[in-house]
Amino acid sequence: MDKPLNIIHPDSKIGKNVVIEAFSTIQADVEIGEGTWIGPNVTIMDGARIGRNCKIFPGAVISAVPQDLKFRGEDSFAKIGDNSIIRECVTVNRGTAAKGRTIVGSNTMLMAYVHVAHDCFIGNNCILVNSVGLAGEVEVGDFAIIGGMTAVHQFCRIGAHAMVGGASKVRKDVPPFIRASREPLRYVGINAIGLRRRNFSNETVYAIQDVLRILYQKGLNTSQAIEKILAEIPQSTERDTVVDFVRGSARGIIKGYDPETDTPDEDDA
Repeated sequence: MDKPLNIIHPDSKIGKNVVIEAFSTIQADVEIGEGTWIGPNVTIMDGARIGRNCKIFPGAVISAVPQDLKFRGEDSFAKIGDNSIIRECVTVNRGTAAKGRTIVGSNTMLMAYVHVAHDCFIGNNCILVNSVGLAGEVEVGDFAIIGGMTAVHQFCRIGAHAMVGGASKVRKDVPPFIRASREPLRYVGINAIGLRRRNFSNETVYAIQDVLRILYQKGLNTSQAIEKILAEIPQSTERDTVVDFVRGSARGIIKGYDPETDTPDEDDA
């Protein structure tokens, strides 16, 4: 259902029970799934693919052309998964020739003023808090949480179930299952509370902790740590998730906390 004073291109594909509030603009090459609510003053541009039962709040701009000087108008798109919430003034740019698409998964929340640049991939059940900025081709795994005002360098990856503290600068990859904070960004422990909230058993949490201790607390370089993990930790999905992530890191992973040189955060005192 559309309201007066909005602009909806007749070629757009709008599902059943979609509400589009006043002063919103829907361009031609747009698909919106059933049950989605588009708030006032929202701009949905060519290439947008929005799932079912989403909520998009005032001022958001979905599928604008990339802020990339190499972009030459190539066909690309931006996809928002089902049941996702896009809050005020969020911007999600569509892809470039690099990958052709920007993806925001299902059941994900992008809080106010989040920016998702071209060719990013955000998994399912993620939360990006207010004013997070993702540069181009960033990858964020399922259930990751990124604290407000955090800036993520292009090509960086943040692993599944990781939690990054607010106002962080992410310059290296953040492995799965960890908490990361401080400046420069460091490993500060396992995201145990988050994992238990997602019904990971105590045994699984302890096994992940064993993996991360070897990776971060034994004084080994990355290659040595991976060899030791594979030799000493029984095979599991979680062990292999960490190993595969680290092996696949092009930028390298964040370092561990050094108590001799790093100043503790107030939360750690």
